[in-house]
Amino acid sequence: MIKKILIIFITLTIISCSNNNKEKDFIISTWTGAGNNFDEEKWIKKINFYDSLGISEVLIGGSPDVLRKIIPIANKKNIKVHGWMWTVNRPGDTIANKNPEWYAVNRNGQNSLEYRAYVNYYQWLSPFHPEARNHIINNAKNLMEVDGLESVHLDYVRYPDVILGEDLQPKYNIVQDTELPEYDYDYHPMAIKKFKELFNKDPLTMRNPHLSTEWRQFRLNAITSLVNEIVEIAHSKNKKVTAAVFPFPEMSRQMVRQAWNDWNLDSAYPMLYNNFYRENINWIGFATKQGVSDVDFPIFSGLYAGALKNPGDFEKAIDISKKNGASGVSIFTADGLNDEQKSVLVNMKKRRN
Repeated sequence: MIKKILIIFITLTIISCSNNNKEKDFIISTWTGAGNNFDEEKWIKKINFYDSLGISEVLIGGSPDVLRKIIPIANKKNIKVHGWMWTVNRPGDTIANKNPEWYAVNRNGQNSLEYRAYVNYYQWLSPFHPEARNHIINNAKNLMEVDGLESVHLDYVRYPDVILGEDLQPKYNIVQDTELPEYDYDYHPMAIKKFKELFNKDPLTMRNPHLSTEWRQFRLNAITSLVNEIVEIAHSKNKKVTAAVFPFPEMSRQMVRQAWNDWNLDSAYPMLYNNFYRENINWIGFATKQGVSDVDFPIFSGLYAGALKNPGDFEKAIDISKKNGASGVSIFTADGLNDEQKSVLVNMKKRRN
């Protein structure tokens, strides 16, 4: 009898320790912006704020020089800094703007600098243009030179949305029940030329080019090869590459021509903004599980704080991500959390400690 009691006690202790370790290993991170100007006092406050919530990694959009100044402040709180980079979408890029031929082209023949789908900041370069491609790679290389950076974090590494989320379409007075030509990219002349050389077909003369699996895969491959080239360069410098991606690979392929399960990433941050797609919180778990099963690198579930203002919903979204295999969550953005959401994170931090 005593032996049985001891066995039960030891088993329960092991399970408890295992659960505690999982809790401690689960990472809370956030996206945030820094811009090109550094304010030391502001960043000391921000880092202290993140630390108070148990946030241990921050994905910061800012210039390499600004990131270099933030990293020592973050290091004092053992917070890792990632360099958040707008990759293919380059609004306000003064170098790219001088080269209109660098930009992706839609099925109507309009380039993304002149015709900006949905919003003015949608200014997408073509992964088929070698100079545009080199420009993107050089931007990534600049981040790789930042000492102490946890990763080069790629965002907007895709094509413009050929299909918007269901909740977003009414905001632009659009009904996208098929792939409309003005949102279907990249019909760049260089892409057409390469495709014709390979298949002896011109996508522009096809009756339904958006239904061609070869044409879709051809464009997917252009983004994939760009990402993997960046990864190869980064790994040669002992740097990591991560990416913010659409919810799960099959959905990403359809909506934005993004096959992120073919990428050689160190980790991915699928943006599981359930309200964009009129989905419930259980969908976050489904999308997390699908991403985890499709790749062999860690997944961090991206959560949209604005859709999870109810603290119960916020906590459920974190828990369901964890249960479905996520290594952590990333919040867009912790800067806008309400007091109840902050309390959820503070309580989680206490449990980890």
